[in-house]
Amino acid sequence: MARNGIAKGTVSGHVTTQRATPAKASRKKGTLGERTKMVRELIREVAGLSPYERRILDMIKTGGSAADKRIYKFAKRRLGSHKRAVVKREDIKEVNAQQRARQAGAS
Repeated sequence: MARNGIAKGTVSGHVTTQRATPAKASRKKGTLGERTKMVRELIREVAGLSPYERRILDMIKTGGSAADKRIYKFAKRRLGSHKRAVVKREDIKEVNAQQRARQAGAS
């Protein structure tokens, strides 16, 4: 905010020019890096799904009424939070879609 040279008011003080400050490194916290993404993909490819993830995948395949809610409740119990459960449910749905696409391509 530019100063106006007057002693009173909201923009009081010596007249200065505003400089653009570089973004703080802490603002980048939580963003997924290229290397981390590649390593996670590799681990998923090599190790596959964990037992509880396979159970979620089975729930998706069997489907039925209110399957999303059952999957969410199961994942929440295992992972501990709403946000993690929702993200995991969407992740496993994506895995299921990839498997179905691979089967459709192979047939």
